[in-house]
Amino acid sequence: MEIEIALEAQARIGESPMWASAEQAIYWIDVKEPALHRFDVASRSQRSWLLSSDVGAFALMPDRRGALVALREGICRLDFASSALAPLAPAPFDPTLFRFNEGACDAAGRFWVGVMFDPLVSGAQPQRASLHSFTLQSGLRPEPDAAELHNGMAWSPDGKTFYLAHSMQHEVFAHSFDEGTGLLGARRSFVRTPEALGVPDGACVDTEGAYWCALHGGGRLQRYTAAGKLNAEILLPVSQPTMCAFGGVALDTLYITSARDKLTAAQLRDEPLAGALLCVRPGLVGTSRRCTVR
Repeated sequence: MEIEIALEAQARIGESPMWASAEQAIYWIDVKEPALHRFDVASRSQRSWLLSSDVGAFALMPDRRGALVALREGICRLDFASSALAPLAPAPFDPTLFRFNEGACDAAGRFWVGVMFDPLVSGAQPQRASLHSFTLQSGLRPEPDAAELHNGMAWSPDGKTFYLAHSMQHEVFAHSFDEGTGLLGARRSFVRTPEALGVPDGACVDTEGAYWCALHGGGRLQRYTAAGKLNAEILLPVSQPTMCAFGGVALDTLYITSARDKLTAAQLRDEPLAGALLCVRPGLVGTSRRCTVR
């Protein structure tokens, strides 16, 4: 399967590709060289907004004039015209120990956002922090899940299952989900990924209900059926893929962000595309994913 280069971004930690169908553009972030980027597929032009601290996730605002960005210090609104940041909610954790990591909007527009234990001080012992959801009206709401590192958020095509990875445990969970109330129900183990292949990172779902997961450190995407069975694998020219998302007019192109963070000089010579935005056409169609918060 041919792996194409959408953009040679050389991102430190490229993350969270999100297809905006109304614009035919991909939005994505660089976590550690904090910025939100917009890549216009047709013109191959990019616009960027620099941010004030590590960014873990984002969603577009309803008026499309800005974005909600989950920064280390809290949830903020980014104005596209001025690049100004306006605080909306402070971080619900100690920002010297944690930052936000991974976020996605459900079909009703609730923004779900996880955490990563990523201390700014040395010697801190790993800890867990809570998953949250956010709406413009209600603000941040703690959810009944805690982890050192949340990743892999996605919903089944019928919206009744919410997938969430605990990356440091190499496990993806499937929660029952009520779209009407936004409440998480019973949780079951969905997939345990091989420790030798890194950690389960960002993910998406196709129209057949299969779960596509980027294995950070494993240099591949893996596709699991709705029953949790591995049935396809795509090897990549980068060892640190971070997330995948379907895009394109027909949602038949899989876009993949990647990272070059913590690679040695020798590894970077072997991986000249580390940090690039890649794409592949797997012969399947993705589910439409909401990109605006309510």
